[in-house]
Amino acid sequence: QVHLVESGGGLVQPGGSLRLSCAASGSIFRIYVMGWYRQAPGKQRELVAVISSGGTTNCADSVKGRFTISRDNAKNTVYLQMNSLKPEDTAVYYCNQVVQVKPVGGPNNYWGQGTQVTVSS
Repeated sequence: QVHLVESGGGLVQPGGSLRLSCAASGSIFRIYVMGWYRQAPGKQRELVAVISSGGTTNCADSVKGRFTISRDNAKNTVYLQMNSLKPEDTAVYYCNQVVQVKPVGGPNNYWGQGTQVTVSS
């Protein structure tokens, strides 16, 4: 089994910064895509940013130029650096990792428990 643990959420003023981390542990053979999603109250979960095993990134238009996703493959960890935060960034942020647990067989999708990010003065 694979377990994802997120950290780094909290309350920040508009214009401030936060850094989210998500570390995977357990039976891991290979990690493919890592990503961050968010869900605001009354809204559907949406993609924030993803990063491939090779380091290619993609992010939502709403966060381009403000958020940066990165990964440390040695630590099975994905990060989300969030700068110039806005009130509309307020949401629960979820980590997602696509993990292959054995040399044989396909990967599975795993989610973190979510971490609250609140941007307010």
